[in-house]
Amino acid sequence: MSATLSYLFVFITVFLTVYGQIVIKWQVLAAGALPAATPDRIWFLAKLMLNPWIISGLLAGLLAAVSWMAAMTKLELSHAYPFMSLAFIGVLVLSALVFHEPVNAWKIGGLVLITLGIIVGSQG
Repeated sequence: MSATLSYLFVFITVFLTVYGQIVIKWQVLAAGALPAATPDRIWFLAKLMLNPWIISGLLAGLLAAVSWMAAMTKLELSHAYPFMSLAFIGVLVLSALVFHEPVNAWKIGGLVLITLGIIVGSQG
């Protein structure tokens, strides 16, 4: 496997991770608040676990793990892992676009630091 394909697997991992987070948040919001009573909580969470969208988000997590394993066959962990921080960027951007969550200077500053960390951490 080429290094280029390994990087593709890293980015597939990031994409699937972001997809899973966004889909799960979307469906949890649609389901409503977690009930106060324990039996109701169990039923609420069981219904979520049977939701096809939630299942797709969990499956995305599994596929992300498989993709990550493929990437690890050619890349050093200390080189590839900083790229996983791209998931922070994807989640922040999509949470703002899809859920209208606020983006402020602190979050943007954090993303700048993360991006710099990816650049520095992935060298060599």
